[in-house]
Amino acid sequence: MPGREHELNEKQTRAKYTLEFKQEAVRQVKAGRAASAVAATLGMPKASLTNWVRDDAKGQLAGQPEGKAMQAMAPEQAEIARLRAQVARLTMERDIAKKAAAYFAQDVLQGTPGFSR
Repeated sequence: MPGREHELNEKQTRAKYTLEFKQEAVRQVKAGRAASAVAATLGMPKASLTNWVRDDAKGQLAGQPEGKAMQAMAPEQAEIARLRAQVARLTMERDIAKKAAAYFAQDVLQGTPGFSR
């Protein structure tokens, strides 16, 4: 596959996440959501998230990596991170509400005469 060879030779760039984004992702995991679900919702690798959770437990998430200066985040970047986290939270809440509605609708239907499954 000629197109495939070209894709493999291109240099991949690593995604860079803001501190606020990392903190929100870690907060969701600490709140009880599965790391895989949070990572899928935020569109990021689960391994990165589990590393952040581990670093947070050690108190190292907010710290700068040695030899690397932390870049100041633009207000627009902070707003985007906040909105992404909010979308992830609202998506989770919506999914829970949909499942609950389906569960209760099924319960109501089972009590209806003539319903057979």
